[in-house]
Amino acid sequence: MLTSKQRAALRGIAAEYDTIFQVGKGGVSEALISQVADALRKRELIKLRVLDNSGYTSREAAEEIADKTGSEVVQVIGSRFVLFKRNPKEPVINIKL
Repeated sequence: MLTSKQRAALRGIAAEYDTIFQVGKGGVSEALISQVADALRKRELIKLRVLDNSGYTSREAAEEIADKTGSEVVQVIGSRFVLFKRNPKEPVINIKL
């Protein structure tokens, strides 16, 4: 569980990141989950977007993907959300956990 200070630090880092995945009308598929899991393993912090034609709200998609990948929701703003999952072997982002 992230503290508010850790969450704030991650939000600041994520502000510079580009959106790398989109949840579309296909919803949260197994293929999307595996791609997100791989990206989290390499980057630790990723930004995603929910398209209008998706059957999900941003919060619903963020919570479902976070649950299936074992990550944490850092923030949800509008159609975008940010996920974080620490890589225990090779940490990329240095915040105190």
